[in-house]
Amino acid sequence: MNRIGTIRRQRGATFLGVLIIVSILGFALYAGIRLVPLYKEYMDVSTAMTQMASTLGATASPAEIRNSLQRRWDIDDIKSIQPKEIEINRMANSTTVRAQYRAETPFIANISLVVDFDKTVTMGGAATP
Repeated sequence: MNRIGTIRRQRGATFLGVLIIVSILGFALYAGIRLVPLYKEYMDVSTAMTQMASTLGATASPAEIRNSLQRRWDIDDIKSIQPKEIEINRMANSTTVRAQYRAETPFIANISLVVDFDKTVTMGGAATP
């Protein structure tokens, strides 16, 4: 056998390939870490709105709704939206409360991550997702 015929081909990832994969996964992990508090806050907003809707009746005034939300949001330390920004629509036998807002968190240097949230609850009727 000659030497040329016995050369085996190398297999596996190069250092540069591994470095690129780790960098991409690192950026994705860092973005996930930065987004978790925003989604946690949204879950707190959603829970507060659902609890408020089940506690107050459909005849609650907008001031009562906002005061109830303010108390709940003070406890949960919600900063992305204020009760005065809540949209309240009264209908014949129900009241719809909608929280639509944009939350932003810094990512790297002057790059930020932005997430839009929208939660609607109906008091005195069926809940809307």
